[in-house]
Amino acid sequence: MKVYKKKRSDPARWIRFRIILVGAALALGLGVVMARAVQLQVLHRGELSEKAASQYKHALQKSPRRGTIYDANNQELAVSVEVSSICAYPRRIRSPKKSASALARTLKLPRAAVQKKLCSRKSFVWIKRKASPKEAAAVKSLKLAGIDFITESRRFYPMKTLAAQVLGFCGTDGRGLEGLEYYYDPFLSGREDQWMVFKDALGRPFKTESASPAIQDGYNLILTIDKTIEDIAERALCETVERFSAKSAIAVVMEPKTGAVLAIAHAPRFNPNSFKHYEPWIRRNRAITDTFEPGSTFKIFLGAAALESGRIRPGSLFDCEQGRYQVGANVIHDVHAFGALSFEDVLKFSSNIGAAKIGAAIGAESFYQTLKAFGFGSRTGIDCPGESPGCLPPPERWSDMDALAICFGQGVSVSALQLATAVCAAANGGVLMRPYLVQAMTDAKGRLVKSFQPAKVGRAISSKAACNLVHMLERVVAKGGTGQKAALSGYRVAGKTGTAQKVDLATRRYARNKHVAAFTGFVPSRDPALAIVVVVDEPKKSPYGGVVAAPAFRRIAEEALQYLKVPPELVIPEQEVPSIKASRGEQWAG
Repeated sequence: MKVYKKKRSDPARWIRFRIILVGAALALGLGVVMARAVQLQVLHRGELSEKAASQYKHALQKSPRRGTIYDANNQELAVSVEVSSICAYPRRIRSPKKSASALARTLKLPRAAVQKKLCSRKSFVWIKRKASPKEAAAVKSLKLAGIDFITESRRFYPMKTLAAQVLGFCGTDGRGLEGLEYYYDPFLSGREDQWMVFKDALGRPFKTESASPAIQDGYNLILTIDKTIEDIAERALCETVERFSAKSAIAVVMEPKTGAVLAIAHAPRFNPNSFKHYEPWIRRNRAITDTFEPGSTFKIFLGAAALESGRIRPGSLFDCEQGRYQVGANVIHDVHAFGALSFEDVLKFSSNIGAAKIGAAIGAESFYQTLKAFGFGSRTGIDCPGESPGCLPPPERWSDMDALAICFGQGVSVSALQLATAVCAAANGGVLMRPYLVQAMTDAKGRLVKSFQPAKVGRAISSKAACNLVHMLERVVAKGGTGQKAALSGYRVAGKTGTAQKVDLATRRYARNKHVAAFTGFVPSRDPALAIVVVVDEPKKSPYGGVVAAPAFRRIAEEALQYLKVPPELVIPEQEVPSIKASRGEQWAG
């Protein structure tokens, strides 16, 4: 019988195995550590560096003073004032419930919202930004622990509603949100000053360095707007809206020779110091953002196109079909029945039928090119946001009826500013000027930074055609014309009335009971100082421009001319009105 002996294990073998096992574990661990190091030092380097820097580096900034906006005579329209903002440090609040009740009652804020802020885990919360002096004084008198006050700058409009839609307003952060405040915000807001403060682990600062160029206060704006003329226009519009129970009204007053805008008035008005209490449509500058069908005021530019073409003379006769003109399936009506009228009488008595026949005589392409030369269908380039280009489709898109309707201002749309700019060209010998609102920019010390000069856009019509057009528009305002309610004692006035039906958005058809009444003109007509457009939306007591808008034009022109000290003309010949009774003319409205 064989006996087998058990082999003894080799101790060196197990030692090698353990060494290899431990080495593998260490290598794996080292690999994990190295991979993590690569991830932190390479892949997430930027993010972690920022986190580390945020623990010892803090940014501080000082806001510049926002520039002041002045009118043409250096009267303040928008200024920045220092006010107190109310804040809280929740960790220092002893009784959040009692403090919230006191603050909510004093500041007229929801108690639950205030209490939620006071119970926040944040170290700092705002209670009310830019509080009124009365509110700040009332909160200080409460002597609440953990409540503090920080001085900030707030935009204030000392003239309240005056030119509010033009100026616009600023938000809580001091940035412009509407109007010139928005358009010129980069210049008005200036440049902030920033510092980097380095702190140790205990929060003690040990180094400070500048992180940006030195602070620069915002530039000031000097407008072309004259607050006196603006106030005249706004008061006239408010009275017109009330008298005729209208929805709203707009007026634009310009210098024909320069394009400077002296006033852009709106009714109803709003106060930019409390802009949140008003609807957006009231706050926007509707004179440049909103468009309307201009009605018979467009006959000014039909007349310009006819004179420029050379095909029609002021005495050329047109059969006005006794007030009813059939064009295919459509009928063009006049308010009153006329037989044969001369070209100048078509404008004087505002015959739609006569206008349609004049348009047919000069041709759609010629009329369109003249309208484009006056700036219709394009933005004027005024320095204000939200300008609409209006709507002027090219002739190839005009139907036969469109070609005739556009002659009396239906089927196209314009803004009040476009209409005023175009009328300025007619008054300015045919030269179209670019409208502008800011005439100069100055720094905080009043030194001139930039000036804005009148800019010629181009020639709309020849000077000869413009001169003849002025004489024809004077007859519109003379006794018996549709615009006789715009006549002024001592001054020649040239202008045109307009009455346009509005489109009902629900039915996409013209509404019978909704109109836009307008009057546009310039005075003195031979050497114009002012061009004025008045547009009244949805007057209920009368739809006619000659009844509703012309008197507002007269009041604005009369008071503005007196303010500007424009001397009256010595002799104004009486205009004769052939074949039409003056007594009937008082009711015509174009």
